[in-house]
Amino acid sequence: MIPWKILKELKGKNLDGTLYEQLLPFEANSLEKIQEITPGAQPFRVLLGDFVTTEDGTGIVHTAPAFGADDFKVGQKNNLGILTLVDKEGKFIDGVGEFSSRYVKDYKNEPGYIDVNIDISVKLKKENRAFKVEKYEHNYPHCWRTDKPVIYYPLDAWFIKTTAAKERMIELNNTINWKPASTGTGRFGNWLENIVDWNLSRSRFWGTPLPIWRTEEGNEEKCIGSVEELKSEIQKASAKLGNHINTQYLHDGILDLHKPYVDDIILVSDTGTPMKRVPDLVDVWFDSGAMPYAQWHYPFENKEIFQLNFPADFIAEGVDQTRGWFYTLHVLGALLFDSVAYKTVVSNGLVLDKNGNKMSKRLGNVVDPFAIIDKYGADAARWYLITNASPWDSLKFDEEGIKEVQRKFFGTLYNTYQFFALYANVDGFNFTEKYIPVNERPEIDQWILSCLNSLIKTVSENFDAYEPTQAGRAIEEFTDSLLSNWYVRLCRRRFWKGEYELDKICAYQTLYECLETLSRLIAPVAPFFADWMFNNLNEVTHMHHEQSVHHTLFPVVNENVIQPLLEKRMQLAQDASSLILSLRKKENIKVRQPLQKAFISAMDAAMAKNIGLVANIIKTETNIRAIDILEAGNNFIQKKAKANFKTLGKKLGSKMKWAADEIANFSNTEIEKVQSGTMVLNTEAVKAGEEAIIISEEDLEITTNAIPGYKIATKGSLTVALDINISDVLKKEGEASGFLKRIQNLRKDSNFSLTDRIKVQVSQNETMQHSLMEFKDYICGEILADTLDFVPTISNGTQIEVNDILLNVNISKK
Repeated sequence: MIPWKILKELKGKNLDGTLYEQLLPFEANSLEKIQEITPGAQPFRVLLGDFVTTEDGTGIVHTAPAFGADDFKVGQKNNLGILTLVDKEGKFIDGVGEFSSRYVKDYKNEPGYIDVNIDISVKLKKENRAFKVEKYEHNYPHCWRTDKPVIYYPLDAWFIKTTAAKERMIELNNTINWKPASTGTGRFGNWLENIVDWNLSRSRFWGTPLPIWRTEEGNEEKCIGSVEELKSEIQKASAKLGNHINTQYLHDGILDLHKPYVDDIILVSDTGTPMKRVPDLVDVWFDSGAMPYAQWHYPFENKEIFQLNFPADFIAEGVDQTRGWFYTLHVLGALLFDSVAYKTVVSNGLVLDKNGNKMSKRLGNVVDPFAIIDKYGADAARWYLITNASPWDSLKFDEEGIKEVQRKFFGTLYNTYQFFALYANVDGFNFTEKYIPVNERPEIDQWILSCLNSLIKTVSENFDAYEPTQAGRAIEEFTDSLLSNWYVRLCRRRFWKGEYELDKICAYQTLYECLETLSRLIAPVAPFFADWMFNNLNEVTHMHHEQSVHHTLFPVVNENVIQPLLEKRMQLAQDASSLILSLRKKENIKVRQPLQKAFISAMDAAMAKNIGLVANIIKTETNIRAIDILEAGNNFIQKKAKANFKTLGKKLGSKMKWAADEIANFSNTEIEKVQSGTMVLNTEAVKAGEEAIIISEEDLEITTNAIPGYKIATKGSLTVALDINISDVLKKEGEASGFLKRIQNLRKDSNFSLTDRIKVQVSQNETMQHSLMEFKDYICGEILADTLDFVPTISNGTQIEVNDILLNVNISKK
């Protein structure tokens, strides 16, 4: 470091305009050379700039007007002049001493490359011109392909004056349906607010040539607007300048409008002066932005077709296109037609790796989409991408998610179809019977068809609103929770028991309609599976003349079939069943073991009525003998509430203690009121003019009292208490049920058909024998057994386990 001492302290503004001695004077950067390029320039001065901070350095920076936007503005404002000491290859030009022809960065990966910055620093130190030299880490732009440093370079260019239409473009943008809306108001809106003139020209070889011809002096120019105009101007130039001009283009005109051919064409100005095309090309984003017109060769052809298709209903591209395609489409639409170019835009997010990192070949975390499709199928991949995250949100791609889609959605739908096909083939169902009106079918059929039409409505609304993720998730929920795990579970006996009469036909028609409609609903996202299922169904029934699901119309909702109260009532049955089953699981009591009773608390008369209407369904689903409905305010299930300080503390402040005391004194009725919606806590104070304190379920911590012999569970306003005591009678029935299940599994493993009658032999067991004999008729009816005999020994039998008791059994066809 150079020896130093402080002579005086002063602010930066006191140095404004001070001249300084040039640190590295060379022939190429002399004052004379600068003023030759920019007459009257006054370089080598201290200037002030609001973009310089002490947070990112010393507060003093070197200004190079030719190599940075901020520097260029300061240079223009203060007449510093402009000087380019680096050529387009990234090397110093001649005339800068020992640094001439040296690359400013290692762009060629040269062996033994020495950083020119080091040599410059050494030179400054040797000449006592460097106060201190140190390495300083800071942000710097790099090429995304090569990771090499980027140098901004000054070039003359052509611009479109987009700033003149800024306000109109902002106004038009406000009419576009952006998905998500935040991209339109934020990223794209901010881009328009800070718009600069569009740099149209590019110094390249491949691309669309800029159609401008100029005289050598540059005082006359002509912009060509069509191929026909160019042909005419070629003929005109030949006539005025002599037949030796453009001879190769006089007969057929120019066949290739690109370099190098277009550069051979000489045109003539209005004063008779030869003109050559300017060497620049048009920004490729101009080509993209002109797509709506160029695709129809508008305005030279297809005017009516263009007018029917412009503006586009919607476009979709990556979020990075806010400064690319989205922008250029918008600019050209506004400038040429005073219109938007698209009514809706879906701004796609990025597909990241499972850890949330951007995929890159360099990082080795790229997922090959073709390998994924080969492994899991296109439908599973498409469904995963659509339902995992909204298109505009970045998605963390994980193969485990596709496996889950295969298993939970496609597996469930496939198994539901297989269940239908299995029994429909046995009974010969082909939909030749008269269509049974929905209101004449059992309530369970009415319910699932109501849910199906509600689904059609939801899916259509979401697709129309460009919300495919919500549409897909609604289909998943219907298929798994409503169709497979509720309707089919509850109706299983209707398909394989009884004669082929009205009830069974209703079941077949209902499940067929659900499956056929689902095939059309999923077709946009899962085209192959949808077509497979649709054709399998239609080949038997011939309900449609179309040979593919993709030739059919999308389902239309039938509002007359939708019954909101029925759907609400069945949801209550599902919720109650879910609570009871969760208690069974917690207590390790299998569903096949019947239990005596469950209490369900109703918060009002309407809820009590609904519970009563679905009580049989709840009993069947949970294997409970009786359901008792408790009125609101009952003393059997007592609830207690405490204030949730986490949610209420911020809202109430000093009133928190008062609120906590009030909540602690809530009755069952008050707690259930909050659970069903919201409640005003300070009613009397509101009457006196104070602001209302509104609380919801999240503001309460709710517990229930312990009841001997019962387990309690709550979901919102719904509370159930399950009697977990198992009597001897219930135990025997549970053992019979467990035995029945094991025999059904053996039938399946033995590949018996659904209608095969069997004989069953069981090894003698005193404990189990009493249970099985008591329920012998029921067991035989369920497993299609003509005999069920207990024998001392069984050879070549199969060992099964029922409630921890081992039995040897043998089953055979009759």
